[in-house]
Amino acid sequence: MTDKMKKPQQITLDHGAGGEASHELVHDIFLKRLDNEFLHHLDDSAVLDLTGGRFAMTTDSYVVDPIFFPGGDIGSLAVHGTINDLSMQGATPLYLTLGLILEEGFPIADLTRIMDSVAEAGREAGVKVVAGDTKVVPKGKMDRVFINTAGIGSIPEGVEAGSHNARPGDLILINGCIGDHGIAVLATREGLDFQTELKSDSAPLNGLVSAVLKTSSRIHVLRDPTRGGVATALNEIAGQSGVGITLFEDALPVSKPVLAASELLGLDPLYLANEGKCLMVVDPDDADALLGTLKQEKYGKKAAIIGEVSDKNPGRVLLKTRVGGARILTMLTGEQLPRIC
Repeated sequence: MTDKMKKPQQITLDHGAGGEASHELVHDIFLKRLDNEFLHHLDDSAVLDLTGGRFAMTTDSYVVDPIFFPGGDIGSLAVHGTINDLSMQGATPLYLTLGLILEEGFPIADLTRIMDSVAEAGREAGVKVVAGDTKVVPKGKMDRVFINTAGIGSIPEGVEAGSHNARPGDLILINGCIGDHGIAVLATREGLDFQTELKSDSAPLNGLVSAVLKTSSRIHVLRDPTRGGVATALNEIAGQSGVGITLFEDALPVSKPVLAASELLGLDPLYLANEGKCLMVVDPDDADALLGTLKQEKYGKKAAIIGEVSDKNPGRVLLKTRVGGARILTMLTGEQLPRIC
């Protein structure tokens, strides 16, 4: 059987899940035709050398279902997600654009609620929406509302935080519990009642990133584990940096509600989406100081050191289990949760 016969001949939902199929789409279709010195790194933002300094630029689209969920909505999610993509280059977000595609018949009250959320999220992060666009399509041609954003931010001198910068000996930190967004959206979508609080972690991380950059000049990689979760994001870092990564299962911060819901539904928190989490690959001598800084931040109270980088098994991520064994963590295969961002 040829490779062409093995690969799907049509776009599937799996292509939008952020896992293996998404990466194949990017490499086989997009990079093959558009590759350049900016896209080649496959980070969430491009780093541009412009008059006046270095800047990060990004774009994203949001199609989350449901559009309102515990801890946020499609409006705040769009602002937070764009800000965080810029922040993962160490950038200070400056300006956003906002494009809306609305379905005919969409309630004005819901649009107003979303715009209030956009405005509040921008105020909290200190970022302005400076341009926008609105399109309306006939009823039945889409699902209620989709949002597209673009953002730009300035990168401080000396900061290099792309996914290709991980080095053997580095330690891996995360600023809090994983899987909250994916489980909260799923529970709301399916009407599941776990009789416990499940809330998205959607949040702007620019303040937190600014604080850690002041603590250490040896933060080598910043990455937000959104679609595909922590396991997929770390696979990307391992592959792009040519290193091996080991995670410590007993160090992973997972809330009891998320752990219980995941076990009930047969889901792995390592592959669940996050919208307010940051993976940091840092020099081991600075790890404790950075952990202390994180725990003083609003969105870093449950920060932890969760893994290490080595020159063994380059391109692979291993999970050291609580019982002393190890298993390989691959990129997300298949579609664990549709439309989580």
